[in-house]
Amino acid sequence: MTSRHIIASLLTGLALSAPLGVNANEGGIAEELTRLASRQSPAYAGQPEDVIRLDNGITLDGRDVESPDGYTSGFRLIAGYNPFRLPNLDLGAEFSYQESDEVPTRPDDQSLLVNTVTLGGSLVAGVRMGHFGVYAKSGMVSWEGDAVIPRGDIEEAGTTRVQGFGARLQFPSFTSRLELEEYDAPNMAHLNLLTASINIPF
Repeated sequence: MTSRHIIASLLTGLALSAPLGVNANEGGIAEELTRLASRQSPAYAGQPEDVIRLDNGITLDGRDVESPDGYTSGFRLIAGYNPFRLPNLDLGAEFSYQESDEVPTRPDDQSLLVNTVTLGGSLVAGVRMGHFGVYAKSGMVSWEGDAVIPRGDIEEAGTTRVQGFGARLQFPSFTSRLELEEYDAPNMAHLNLLTASINIPF
């Protein structure tokens, strides 16, 4: 047997004994993957059909962001992981991009229109208790802005802290979500959002 065949045999053996938390008496890797795919989606994610589950246990969820006033649009991407020994705990990381056009602000009691772009990341943790789940997130955001009519006394870039929490109630017939997100900078106050939604599949 050549060294190439020996290495291939070792890699196959390692793959079959990988830490999926399954032994031969409890089923197999295929059954474990089926079990992972049938679990509820993470507390911070959308509906189950919106979630992508990879074979290594990582879940991916992405969604568009649009503020009710129409000034802000963007997207979020969340990568999460569910520890095998803690089935009701969800851990994840969120990446977000948001762009706001001609947002009205009042620095120094003077009306002003500002364009801003933000790019940030947060750590997310959630807990599922049956159909109910809660989660919290905290991270940093880098932003750039410019006034539609330039003014020299307006701050044009910086970083700020972002934090938030949310709750989700999920049943087969509907999913309800509530989320609060807050930016710790006066110039980013237009991104502070309280959102609620109900999704009814049909």
